[in-house]
Amino acid sequence: MTWRGSTTVKDRIFACLPYLLPLVEGIGFGRYLFTQFPPLRLILIPILPVIQIYNSLPFAGLIIFFALFMLVVRNEKISHFIRFNTMQAILLDIVIFLCGLLVRILNPVPGSNFAIETLANTIFIGLVVAVVYSVAQSIMGRYAEIPAISDAVYMQVR
Repeated sequence: MTWRGSTTVKDRIFACLPYLLPLVEGIGFGRYLFTQFPPLRLILIPILPVIQIYNSLPFAGLIIFFALFMLVVRNEKISHFIRFNTMQAILLDIVIFLCGLLVRILNPVPGSNFAIETLANTIFIGLVVAVVYSVAQSIMGRYAEIPAISDAVYMQVR
């Protein structure tokens, strides 16, 4: 769904911020890529302060998750555009959490190192693509349509 001109610059900026949650949560999946390609670590520099604050607070992910859901997504006084993007970021975070469980399940399997590394790289690249796409669409004032996730968001955010 694209509603050009109906979002303010402030709405566009606030719509981008929740995507920091899945990005910070998913950084761990990039460890293999960062090891293989050290210059790739430069992409972390802009969000390094956020990562440090996030990692210094106990239960930060859970607190931010519920705060975004209860204070933003369920608040009908906030524009639909911001609530949509916040819910989409929350669902991306849930997907990252589930992927983390999958990796932990596969970890004790003997000989699964290559599979885990490939899976982690795929998850990380997919996450970065989804976040960059969503942020770019939000900056342009468009709704980022991610298959399956956006459909679930539309069911939650009215």
